Amino acid sequence: MESAFEITSLLREDLKTLVPYDAPAYPGVIKLADNENPYDFPAEVINQIFRSINKQDFNRYPSTNADKLRGKLAAYSGVDPENIIVGNGSDELILTIMLAFGTGAAFAVATPTFSMYGLHGRVALSREIKVPRLEDFSVDVKSLIRMSAGPDVKIVVICNPNSPTGNATPLDKIEEILANTNAVVVVDEAYGEFGGESSIPLLSRYPNLVVLRTFSKALSMAGMRVGYLLAGGPVVTELLKVKPPYNVNTFSQIAAMAVLDNLPLFQDRVKKIVAERERLFSEMARLPGIEVFPTETNFILFRTTLPSKKVYESLLEHGILIRYLEDPALTRCLRVTVGTERENETFLEALSDIVKSAT
Repeated sequence: MESAFEITSLLREDLKTLVPYDAPAYPGVIKLADNENPYDFPAEVINQIFRSINKQDFNRYPSTNADKLRGKLAAYSGVDPENIIVGNGSDELILTIMLAFGTGAAFAVATPTFSMYGLHGRVALSREIKVPRLEDFSVDVKSLIRMSAGPDVKIVVICNPNSPTGNATPLDKIEEILANTNAVVVVDEAYGEFGGESSIPLLSRYPNLVVLRTFSKALSMAGMRVGYLLAGGPVVTELLKVKPPYNVNTFSQIAAMAVLDNLPLFQDRVKKIVAERERLFSEMARLPGIEVFPTETNFILFRTTLPSKKVYESLLEHGILIRYLEDPALTRCLRVTVGTERENETFLEALSDIVKSAT
């Protein structure tokens, strides 16, 4: 008699209760949930991308380490090409770091923060040590140093500016952490183009520093999946042992190079987003029952006196999707991405209607 195949019997025990990451999709709504750049990709840059592609870019493997792109990233970041690794989005690089240094060990992370660190750490068999941020969401530096002192802690994670809270950590605090741990310190600067101080200048002084950056936010390439990390030579050498070969496709490499060739276009859009962020912040702060938190990103965290789930669902009924946060450290909090002027106006009108009708 044939035995019945049961896939869960083959799965790792610790993964059986893991809930996969999911981002809800609602066609036709104004999407202000995922911190994407709200402006359409520039037509002139699209034209450059397609002019740069040749026939063999489809049937030949891409450059395994994205050498040409690393050259342009070196000019952009001020870091030598050999100290740069390009990834299929920052997500792949986070998993690579966890697999290289965190498997069978632990990582300390300032929370609440980007949820994928916990997810990738779990997949890589790394134990997560959550170090709660202070009441104003600033990093508890002393606690983070103390919790990373154990020999089993191989990675320390600080998102700067942080998601979903939006605040940035001063450079002197980052340096204090770097100087007081032997762990690899990952500073995730996914929103670095919008505000905060970059840790890149510290790379020459701290061999345990890894800086993560992305093309997904300020540089409008969320759909192309390109991220990169900057680190000292010894760290890069070890990470390359784990990074998959040919991990970034040729089209994405060419697109990223075209973006770097046209930086002023994207920098102008960043200025528009920052200006809209300040306007949106001010208008939201005037609404009854809404508390907004300072931000140096392209999104705003806010707290309502109403149940956050009710506000989230009511906004959906108005055709607006924002981010619902289930973290117990963020009671009644929601996160909204800064959109275009028209999108922001629509959001403000809907949010105003919701809170005023409730009161």
